[in-house]
Amino acid sequence: MPIVVSQLGHTLVQLADSIIVGHFAGTVQLAAVSLVNSLFMLILVLGLGISYGLTPLIAQENGRKNHAECGRLLSNSLMINIIMGILLYAMVHFGTLLIIDHIGQSPEVVAYAKPYLGYLGLSIIPLMIFQTFKQFTEGLGFTKQAMYISIWGNLINIILGIIFVKGMFGIAPMGVKGVGLSTLIDRTLMAIVMFIYVFRSENFKKYLRTFSFTLVDKVRSIKILKIGAPVALQYSFEISAFSGAAILIGTIGAVPQAAHQVAINLASMTYMLASGIASAATIKTGTFLGKNNVLDLRRSAIASYHVIIAFMSVTAIFFICANNILPFIYTEDLAVVHIAAQLLIIAGFFQLFDGTQVVGLGVLRGIGDVNVPTFITFIAYWIIGIPLAYFLGIQLELGVNGIWYGLTFGLLTASILLFFRFQQRTRHLISKVENAG
Repeated sequence: MPIVVSQLGHTLVQLADSIIVGHFAGTVQLAAVSLVNSLFMLILVLGLGISYGLTPLIAQENGRKNHAECGRLLSNSLMINIIMGILLYAMVHFGTLLIIDHIGQSPEVVAYAKPYLGYLGLSIIPLMIFQTFKQFTEGLGFTKQAMYISIWGNLINIILGIIFVKGMFGIAPMGVKGVGLSTLIDRTLMAIVMFIYVFRSENFKKYLRTFSFTLVDKVRSIKILKIGAPVALQYSFEISAFSGAAILIGTIGAVPQAAHQVAINLASMTYMLASGIASAATIKTGTFLGKNNVLDLRRSAIASYHVIIAFMSVTAIFFICANNILPFIYTEDLAVVHIAAQLLIIAGFFQLFDGTQVVGLGVLRGIGDVNVPTFITFIAYWIIGIPLAYFLGIQLELGVNGIWYGLTFGLLTASILLFFRFQQRTRHLISKVENAG
């Protein structure tokens, strides 16, 4: 549960930004938030995926009680993530900010989107530092501290966001740019506090004896990247599919785009909850693998599937039953609310597929199986999901609903194929141990 809450922190930033802008700055600026979040999530998940490469390695080494290796892995991961943060910022500054004018979006929406995207791009550097220490502590089973820091960080983000957007205490109203600045401040503070916690806590002294800011070697860096890079691709294939869908919807109009932002924001919250359960599954499977306890590894993984199916069933029912009420959290524009309400019914159905596919990825990541799952996600989202979304939404003129039908089918495909992969890999591990015995 602490991992779930801290994972949810990433989405709560977008939720807070959307609510604040929707109520205090209007529909056009809310559409700008939708556009930026769709583009920025492509960048963000690359960073998050790279940082996730550390967690299963830490869990495995901790399972073997190899504390010295954990410290060395942290040294390498920190350097990798700082470099990755700088590269991702450069990608935003020299790439995304330049192409945003040429993807068929409303000029008014783009004008508001640019400064917001600039601040978010800069915020990824401190976020990657925070992620390094978060993944390190979670891999060791210390999960509550990152949760507390995420909670306080989001509260600061909300307070500063309202002050900057609305213009309070003598500050001129900044509109959508204000939530970008509040996010940058929030993520910088989170990185500083997480850094101080790890280096001052007695819990990590035995692990940090081998840590050094200059201790970077090729072997361990490649080890981290061999897991982190495919995980980054897995996330980017899925998120880019949703970003591609947002761009398709943006060509229909600002109102459908704002409605998409409302529905996808709510769905993203449940996705991040599922991602937290998937991270817990990664840690448990990694630890059991380190102990060579493959029977408990498989039981733990199946339990993760049961938990996510139960949880996502509840959220699906909630979305379907409250579909006409939830959009008012974001906006009072009735045109936006009407479309968002329809999308939430579709979102209710894809909850199960979204949850089971991300848990499948988490379990497989824990045992070091990342390459085939990466290929599966590419097939599911870009060979099946997006082409079907384009065909149904644009060609058959089903609009935003048709685009979401295509995305749902992509999630279903990923969910089924990853479950088959999980069954194959865990049964292979069990037979391998039995033959060795």
